[in-house]
Amino acid sequence: MEHHYRLDLTWQGNRGSGTSGYRDYGRDVLVRADGKPDLAGSADVPFRGDGSRWNPEELLLAALGQCHLLSYLHSAVQHGIVVTGYADAPVGTMEQVGQGGRFTSVVLHPQVTITDPDQVALAREIHREASANCFIAASVSFPVTHEPVVLVG
Repeated sequence: MEHHYRLDLTWQGNRGSGTSGYRDYGRDVLVRADGKPDLAGSADVPFRGDGSRWNPEELLLAALGQCHLLSYLHSAVQHGIVVTGYADAPVGTMEQVGQGGRFTSVVLHPQVTITDPDQVALAREIHREASANCFIAASVSFPVTHEPVVLVG
């Protein structure tokens, strides 16, 4: 089964002279999708972007983290684990080589709160299952690992 996704990207960085020079244009982008709030994007600051806007590198981390979270919650239900809290602080490493580059790794740091102290080991273990089931992680060419913490509360 195929699923299709659509959005609209509009460059907002023309300062009057277009791309007449590397320093002459802004990197601001507007991302829109039907029924969702607009997302203000830009390049990362080292690439002449606006640090107050989301950059593609941050959005990739957000996609990986959110995908793992949703896959994890599904796995938790399948295994009878009641999750009452989940937070993450993903960290990505990108290597720049000349004008190009690529991500070399992402490490997720999920902190999960569950209700049953007897399920701590299983709650830690199903992160592997969640990782294997994450569509976004399966689509990237670099390792996405996780260093989970499981709390009971």
